Amino acid sequence: MKTKARTPDSRAIPPKPMAQGVRVAQHTTLDTRENILQSATLIFSKYGYEGATVQKISKAAKSVDRMIYYYFGSKEGLFIAVLEKIYREMNHAESMIELNTDDPHRSLREVIEFVMNYYQDHPEFITLLNTENLHQGRHIAKSLHAAQYSSPAVNVIKTILKSGQKMGLFRTDIKALDVYLLIVSTNYFYVSNRFTLSAFLGRSLQDRKAVLSWKKFVTETVLRTVQI
Repeated sequence: MKTKARTPDSRAIPPKPMAQGVRVAQHTTLDTRENILQSATLIFSKYGYEGATVQKISKAAKSVDRMIYYYFGSKEGLFIAVLEKIYREMNHAESMIELNTDDPHRSLREVIEFVMNYYQDHPEFITLLNTENLHQGRHIAKSLHAAQYSSPAVNVIKTILKSGQKMGLFRTDIKALDVYLLIVSTNYFYVSNRFTLSAFLGRSLQDRKAVLSWKKFVTETVLRTVQI
């Protein structure tokens, strides 16, 4: 009786390991793109959109102009990527806020503190948003991902408010979005105008005591607004 020759089981053949050169190339690509993005964030925040030339960015990244066009298509494409990056980073930080629904007052205080601390620690976030608002948001409007970056903090505040409402502590006729805008607007204005306000008022708003005083005032204002 004739038997068919057995064909080797392809599942028994181990996959070929990825060549070392391919892995290195992939890491190099990611590192180069990220390096350009990081450098662009600094240059755009320092010089604004018009002043941040491709040449300045590539020099800061220790790269060449053509790599910017290769990864981002244009200067505008790179600026959009920078805006997406700073929103993505803030959203990630917001998503890490831990809630204590048993103590809504404390949770709301922590959200307020987070927002002010983030603005204080990331002044480039404020500067870049100011730049984009000067351009009436025309760059971020072209982003394919902007809608993905709706602030997680709004949902965090909504959860806090519902908890406080169930306990009879907070008003039921108040919206989470309004509370969020109250928190970010007061803190945003303070940080974005700290230099001019310091000059006009004749006192430094960057002084630690002044910052703590403002944080306390905003916290009390928000709590008075939501409390019954």
